[in-house]
Amino acid sequence: MPPINQIFSGLFCLIFLAVQSPKLLAQPTTDELVGQVTSVSQLEDIQPTDWAFQALQSLVERYGVIEGYPDKTFRGNRAITRYEFAAGLNAALNRINELIATGTDLLTLQRLREEFAAELATLRSRVDPIEARAAELETNQFYTTTKLTGQVIFAVNAGRMSSQRIIAPRGAVITEDDPNPTVIYRASLDLNTSFSGTDLLKVRLVTGSDGITDNAAGFLEPNLGSTLDFSIPGRDGRFSLARLYYSFTPIKDLKITVGPALVAPDFVDKNRYANTSFLDFSTLALVNNFILLPRPGGAGIVIDWNPGGGAVKLRGLYVSGDAADRLPENERLIGGGGSENIRLFPTAGGGAKGGFFGDPYQGFLELEYAPSKNFAFRLQYSGGEVFGSHFNGFGINFDWALNQKLGIFGRYGYATYPDTSLGDISPNYWSAGIGFRDLFVPKALAGVAIGQPLIENAVGNATQTNFEAFYNFPFSDRLRVTPLIQVITNPANQEANGTIVTGTLRTVFSF
Repeated sequence: MPPINQIFSGLFCLIFLAVQSPKLLAQPTTDELVGQVTSVSQLEDIQPTDWAFQALQSLVERYGVIEGYPDKTFRGNRAITRYEFAAGLNAALNRINELIATGTDLLTLQRLREEFAAELATLRSRVDPIEARAAELETNQFYTTTKLTGQVIFAVNAGRMSSQRIIAPRGAVITEDDPNPTVIYRASLDLNTSFSGTDLLKVRLVTGSDGITDNAAGFLEPNLGSTLDFSIPGRDGRFSLARLYYSFTPIKDLKITVGPALVAPDFVDKNRYANTSFLDFSTLALVNNFILLPRPGGAGIVIDWNPGGGAVKLRGLYVSGDAADRLPENERLIGGGGSENIRLFPTAGGGAKGGFFGDPYQGFLELEYAPSKNFAFRLQYSGGEVFGSHFNGFGINFDWALNQKLGIFGRYGYATYPDTSLGDISPNYWSAGIGFRDLFVPKALAGVAIGQPLIENAVGNATQTNFEAFYNFPFSDRLRVTPLIQVITNPANQEANGTIVTGTLRTVFSF
């Protein structure tokens, strides 16, 4: 029988190595254990050249406190959890108790304590701050079932036009002056609550600067999707409710979301390279299919079905909201802008009726096929009513990761909008681009995209084209800085408008 001082040496080695290098002594979880290992040679991924070989050999062959995985591996480079460390420590303590029960000389304990006094002091200096921090987090946690997250966006923006003035699709003069440089900000707080682990109650409060007029592209071209999407919530410094919904899974592979404040692009028309305006592209017409989502926000319901967890997903969405509601994202309407002689909507004879089933409302169906994690293709239908115009539209959306660092994406849409201020129109839409991952530095993002948001002969005498390029640099996991440039030719589908060029420096802090 080995003396107790050898047992304690092995025990101390177990503790000290786990603290110094928590990836070394990973223990298997209980459902993976193959049983006690009696020889270190049974562990195929442990070699005599490994720096911890002798320690493992001692723990395995002398004290029998190490177990392996079914594939005869130890997986020493896997991070250890506190549960796993507790299991290994318990095995060592049980062995010590066995030796004590046999009458082994307990004076060895005193000598061991004196011999390793310096190491024990170092160990305590490392453990005490961890325990204090854990106690602080437990004391100050928001709620046991709720996580609080937040985001602050701060951007500096400037731009100019090449023409003497900018006119709207209906011919009204929007401005004859270049806008002044502006500062844009948006702040949001999310409360994410889960009661069962498979559900989600989301509440989001948001505030920001004035909206589309606080950035050059949105000021000069407010009608056809040139606005910076992250600037739209606005509210001139006042907090408002941006999300309030509850998601749950009544049966396997089916998720239902209901709420009085949800936004369609959170659930449909998603794309891995062009969908999140605070992370990748920011031009409104490039982050979503412009003509299929004229009424993105309001009260509604979403059904997401992934039969068998396979490659096919089917989504259905209905959203409706009162024209005067305070949901910030409801400002994202085709033909946005100031007065009625600038907007495509409302018409002289139409207008919002309100109510859950009244004008404006929108339904959206999406069938997604994703045979692998690198490719997804989506077929879409959109229909509803917006300010007296009953619209219908069809679209496609795809993204394809060619490798870990490079991918391509695109969208196309066709819709019919009767009874607009310019009569019946049937616009086409398309956008395409390239996305980069880990460009120059790890976790960096970049992209270049082009799109034509409203191809329609009845609207203007030319076709507006939007370009955007950005580079998202990660200063840390919580702080990202992104310079981006927008170029807009034939703004508002008017040849006389020349070209608009804007530049933005976007800073995003998340917590």
